[in-house]
Amino acid sequence: QVQFVESGGGLVQPGGSLRLSCAASGIPFSLIGMGWYRQAPGKQRELVAALATSGRTTYADGVKGRFTISRGNSENTIHLQMNSLKPDDTAVYYCNRAMAPYSYWGQGTQVTVSS
Repeated sequence: QVQFVESGGGLVQPGGSLRLSCAASGIPFSLIGMGWYRQAPGKQRELVAALATSGRTTYADGVKGRFTISRGNSENTIHLQMNSLKPDDTAVYYCNRAMAPYSYWGQGTQVTVSS
């Protein structure tokens, strides 16, 4: 059974940082690329960062230089380090397979950037 559990969100001031974590199960984690997605109110879900099995990373234009995706030391985990956060980064953040996400989505973790 596919399962994603996201954590680490919260309320942060503009310019602040957060580190998100995702624990995955029920998937061939070491064989697939993983990604972080976000969905802001009234907008479609978008892929913001992807990590290929090769280690190559790709980022949406709006987060390049500020966000870093990585695999965790714990098995089947990934992280998203978010720096220099902006109000436009406010969204619910989810993890899933990159590019071809599974139909199952976790509950996500809310990130709110506001003064």
